[in-house]
Amino acid sequence: MPKFNEKPVIMGRHIIGIYLLSFVLLVFLFYYHWVIGLIMTVFFTLSLYYSIKRERALVNQTEEYISTLSYRVKKVGEEALLEMPIGIMLYNDEYQIEWANPYMSQFTKAYTLVGDNLEALSGDIINKLKEDKEVFWLSIDQYDFQVYNKRDERLLYVFDRTKQTELHQLYQNEKTVLGIIFLDNYEEITQNMDDTAKSQINSQVTSILNNWCNKHGIYLKRTSSERFLAVMNQQILAKLEKSKFEILDDVRELISDKNVPLTLSIGIGIGNETLPQLGELTQSSLDLALGRGGDQVVIKDDDSGKVRFYGGKTNPMEKRTRVRARVISHALKELVKESDQVLVMGHKSPDMDAIGAGIGVLKIAQANDVESFLVLDEQDIDTGVQRLVDEIKEDDELWSSFIDPDSALDIVTKDTLLVIVDTHKPSLVQEGKLINKTDHVVVIDHHRRGEEFIDHPTLVYMEPYASSTAELVTELLEYQPSKLTLNMLESTALLAGIIVDTKSFTLRTGSRTFDAASYLRSKGADTVLVQKFLKEDLDIYVKRSRLIENTKIYRENIAISVGNSRETYGPVVIAQAADTLLTMTGIEASFVISEREDGRIGISARSLGQVNVQIIMEKMNGGGHLTNAATQLDDLAVIDTYEWLKDIIDEYYEGGDSE
Repeated sequence: MPKFNEKPVIMGRHIIGIYLLSFVLLVFLFYYHWVIGLIMTVFFTLSLYYSIKRERALVNQTEEYISTLSYRVKKVGEEALLEMPIGIMLYNDEYQIEWANPYMSQFTKAYTLVGDNLEALSGDIINKLKEDKEVFWLSIDQYDFQVYNKRDERLLYVFDRTKQTELHQLYQNEKTVLGIIFLDNYEEITQNMDDTAKSQINSQVTSILNNWCNKHGIYLKRTSSERFLAVMNQQILAKLEKSKFEILDDVRELISDKNVPLTLSIGIGIGNETLPQLGELTQSSLDLALGRGGDQVVIKDDDSGKVRFYGGKTNPMEKRTRVRARVISHALKELVKESDQVLVMGHKSPDMDAIGAGIGVLKIAQANDVESFLVLDEQDIDTGVQRLVDEIKEDDELWSSFIDPDSALDIVTKDTLLVIVDTHKPSLVQEGKLINKTDHVVVIDHHRRGEEFIDHPTLVYMEPYASSTAELVTELLEYQPSKLTLNMLESTALLAGIIVDTKSFTLRTGSRTFDAASYLRSKGADTVLVQKFLKEDLDIYVKRSRLIENTKIYRENIAISVGNSRETYGPVVIAQAADTLLTMTGIEASFVISEREDGRIGISARSLGQVNVQIIMEKMNGGGHLTNAATQLDDLAVIDTYEWLKDIIDEYYEGGDSE
């Protein structure tokens, strides 16, 4: 069968040329020998007849082939358009379906989609089309589709990707997840037990964990007396997260019946890492859980880069010892001696705790004959701290050690020791640039460790069991050279930090807190002067009262106050309002929401320990302590913040354990 191209036409032209040449030759033959010319004329005529007949047959055959091929192409095109497993839809400017191939009907209840709005398929398809997305995903009932949008033609190609999505989900569900389960305080609790009591505790804990793992299909292996290795997949982890890790409550409730304060901490790592890297991620999660006080689960997701927290409902049991305080104090002394100078820095808008702890670190440096300075921005302090600063200015020797952030940047060197107190987040320090200008950074803090942390610190002293950073620094002072002396104002500043953070020794107060206060009192700390620092102005009292007036009770025991729109309050007033609400009868937790003077929305949260406000604030990009936390939000209205907070509180309670 001839091919469909121009060859028949080209061959015909060649034949005509040949016959013209043959005709010229016949003329010459007739001229020279008419008999031969006559014979050749007969042959020429027969050849011409045969060629024309052959050419005509070839043309007819080609026309027939073209006609047949056109029909087949048209038929195949129609069948492909109507029957191929790809959805095709045309829509108009009003997003109404003008035409759709039958393939799309099997995914909807309607026999035909013509005339329907695109919203009949999916509620968000029009929004995606308005965003001018060329490719997007669409869900219709239990099906998942990938849609290609030809905007100029208003044409949609719809590909069923349900099986692909199911395979992807199956792959995600089967990914390996490692976990390390750690028994908090196991060594401290069992060190004075006899073998029988210790065996009973081990048996009970192991039984609880084995039952929990068997229930969820987790492989569990005990690697030491206080540590277990857990292996699972992401599908199992999702179920555990949905239950908010009830194992934390199970262990706490069972063991508490025997008056043994044993809890669990679990670190979990997930992602597309190799097993060794996944193991390191898991250990890092456990370290973070322990750094936040234990009795909680920390999940680090390497794929998303996010950290999720569960548990942490109980106040952490005090674990630090005098030995650790002495070791840290000596380590700090050596770092001070090896540096050319010491710079001390607290957080932005410093409170009494940050200033008091900073002064304590100044005294440590001075006791070791090293020049030291405390970084303070006088434009970023509130009224209460201003009274303390004014008192410090009366002491020329002490005030000479205070410098502003710009001056600190001018004098800092690579050999400078930078001590950060009352925070561990680089975004919250007085001057973040100082961290990168020195190779030696020490962190002293009493807050629970968050996801954000200063990179590669030389020494870290974080004790979430302590009432305040001033308490930690006071203990360090006791192990410094004997020539260290505290005057009345310096010891009072440290005591003020403890009193403010414990709400006059009512919250987060342990035996070590009173020991530190007793030591400071012996050094001349003036409690009357502390009360002078804590006095407030009448206009602040009135503003706080307006906030309290707007309080609503939520879930019977939670007080939520919402400031009036376009009325701004300082962070101290917001915090004081939350403290005041907590003193009301029947209130276990308080939240105060208001516009701040810097244009952001501020939330201050307080609790008596039954509600972990730190977990709630972390959900809103904040942080803090179990009983004391806060956050600041951008680009959000007060009423929207209020609704968001209620949703998070609902999730906290309805999940069983706190997240």
